This record gives sequence, structure tokens and C-alpha cells, in this order.
Amino acid sequence: MIKKLSDYFNLRKSLIQFLQEDVGRGDITSENLENSNKSVTAKIIFKSDFIGIVCGIEEVQVLFDICNCNSTPHMLDGMKISPKASIMEIYGNAKDVLKAERIALNLLMRMSGIATATRKYVDIVNKIDPLISIASTRKTAPGLRLFDKKAVVIGGGISHRIRLDDMVMIKDNHIAVDKSIRKIIPLMREKIGSSIKIECEVKNEREAIEAIEAGANIIMLDNFSILEAKKTVLKIIDEGLRNLVKIEISGGVNLENIVSYAQLKPDIISIGYLTHSAPSLDFSLKIIE
Repeated sequence: MIKKLSDYFNLRKSLIQFLQEDVGRGDITSENLENSNKSVTAKIIFKSDFIGIVCGIEEVQVLFDICNCNSTPHMLDGMKISPKASIMEIYGNAKDVLKAERIALNLLMRMSGIATATRKYVDIVNKIDPLISIASTRKTAPGLRLFDKKAVVIGGGISHRIRLDDMVMIKDNHIAVDKSIRKIIPLMREKIGSSIKIECEVKNEREAIEAIEAGANIIMLDNFSILEAKKTVLKIIDEGLRNLVKIEISGGVNLENIVSYAQLKPDIISIGYLTHSAPSLDFSLKIIE
């Protein structure tokens, strides 16, 4: 749900940019129909042959409003949708409905696909430990990050970082520049203060212990095999450090191995696939009268 007025205006700005990209100087097909100003009613229908999670309803309503159309949603973001379900009815001039059609469907397809994929992972992990969070990454399409991240949240996940200024994330290339985890983390803490969290990506058990002892709030076990991750988590527990840090597992997590990683009881499992490769769902818009 759009909670802040600034979020609403930022959404409208993004949607207007999408329209400018798609429409150009005008929809030369729809605008030149003999009955282009005819009042019509249209429906958006779910076409995929499986149950999914719908997402993008709010965004599509705002889009149609920008195009001088009224809309009545039949579902809310986060609800399960079945094949052939009617998602929304739209009322307006034919040329205005058709102008918004492709962007509306693109957003619904992409956001619902991400929400559906996220829900699959969340449902699996919840059976093992509901305290484990499924997180997205910054592997999003430029210009669509807020849409992609919202879809993950609607699917039951968490967005993690949206921008680089949200938290400190020390990655392998940062370590390559300044060489020492033991030096970088205290330096960051000194410069940014205590209110911003510091996460450190580690590539082995030794770096994990170093990062915790240096004061990291979160360590990311990046591209660890299941066995490597298990040994590292057990080492952290044996050293009495587990309650000092949150553990994130990232890299190579998929539906085949998610259970094994979740059984290690990390705090977060982040999955880039959710926003860079989740398959879109299929929707269509039909004028019905």
C-alpha cells in the first residue's frame, strides 16, 4: 500500500516516464480509429495455467488514472490468482485504455512473477524456520528497482538494501582495495557512527571470524557450498560468536538446495534470481463492451 504522498508522486513520475518511452509522439493506431473516443469497458485477465501471486495492482490503477481512465480492481496485491481470473476492470475512452495497455500488462507480468517466485521460497523456508528471511539483492532492472523490491515484499520476502546509502556492504572488491577486514570494519564504524549497520561479505571461515571480531553486524557467506557454510556456522557457534552477528547466505541458492541452506538456520538467505530471472506471469487486456 502506498503510504506516503511523496511515494505516490514518485510513482506517478516513473509511470509518466514509462508512457513517454512507449507512446512517443502518440499512438498513431488507436488515435486514428474512427471510434477512438468511444467509451469502453476492458478487463485484465490472468492467462497463466497455474496459481500465482498478483502484484502491481496499485501501480496499474495509478497508470490508468494518468491516462484519464477509471479502474476497479477485483484483487489486492499479494492475493492468490487462478487461471482465467479477472484482475481489474477499466473504463475510459478507447484510445486512452489502449495507450496504457502495454505498460499496465508489463508491470503486472513482471511484479507478479517476482512475487510468485518469492512466495515459493518463503513457503519452503517457513516450514523449516519462519524466522529466516528471504531477501532480494540489487540485481534489478535499472528504473524498476522500487517495483521489483516491492514485489519481493508482497511475496513475503524483504527488500534488503535498496540503495548504496542504506547500509555499509563491504564486498570482495572493497577488501581488494584496502586489504584487511580487521582494518576496514573499525574504519567504517568510526566514520559512519553506530546507527548504520555494517555487513561484510566473506569467502571463507577465517574471514567470517575476522569480520565478527572486527564488529560486523552481518556477515554474508558468499557462494559457500552447503558443506562450507555448515562448517562456518558451526565454527561461529563453537567460538561463542553466534549471538553477536546475523548470518546471511548468498550465491547459488535455488529451489533444489534451499532446504539444505535453511537447515543451517541463517538469519537471511538472499537470492538474486528473484529480481533478475524470475519468469513473468501472463496477463491480457480485453475490451468487452
